[in-house]
Amino acid sequence: MPPARFVTDASLEFLARRLIFLGYDVAVVRGARLEELFEAARAGDRTVLTMSRRRPRAFADVAAITVARDDPAAALRALAAAHEPAGPPFSRCAECDAPLQRRHPMEARGEVPGRVLRGARALSYCATCGKWYWAGTHVARLRAWLEQALGRPVG
Repeated sequence: MPPARFVTDASLEFLARRLIFLGYDVAVVRGARLEELFEAARAGDRTVLTMSRRRPRAFADVAAITVARDDPAAALRALAAAHEPAGPPFSRCAECDAPLQRRHPMEARGEVPGRVLRGARALSYCATCGKWYWAGTHVARLRAWLEQALGRPVG
């Protein structure tokens, strides 16, 4: 099964970011109307994640999944069980969804706190938006939430 590629709007951004942390390719189009989401899905060969049960007739050929917003953990569990991620956990940028690159900490000099540079062996970098990532306490909290939601360890 090929890796899943999703597109959604800001209404499901919490779920989208958790999927991205798991390695899924999820484009978030903020401010998009439903028709614009379906157009983006068609153009990018993606599946629409939406809370709407409405489906524009012109987009009958575009795959869509209706997601309940009230239980993001259950939605995440269902999507992860049915679809393959594009990469390993924490391998995509949470801001722009681009794949991250491993970089030497000294390349981040002046852009991340010194304590991070002193303790890190490698950092992750998004060449698209310029954001740096490292395994801080926030990663441990995210990993715990993801593992609880999935009911299994996250690699």
